Amino acid sequence: MPNPDDRSDNVEKLQRNIENTQANMREARETLRAYGEQMNGMDKESIIEKNERRREAIQGFREEIKDEVGDRKLK
Repeated sequence: MPNPDDRSDNVEKLQRNIENTQANMREARETLRAYGEQMNGMDKESIIEKNERRREAIQGFREEIKDEVGDRKLK
C-alpha cells in the first residue's frame, strides 16, 4: 500500500532550505571577500554564478511556501 502524501511539514522544510541556502550564500561571499584576490577568474565567476542560482532557488522556495499556505487555507 502506498504511503499517504503527508505534506504537513512542507512549509517548515522549505523554510529550512531557505535558511541553509542563505547561509551558503553568506559563506560564499565571505570566501570571495577573504580570498578573492588570490582566486583565478574562473573560480570567482563560478562562485558568483552559484550564488545567482541560489537566489533563484530561494525565490522558488518562497513561491512554494505561498502555494502550500494557499493549499492549507483551502482545506
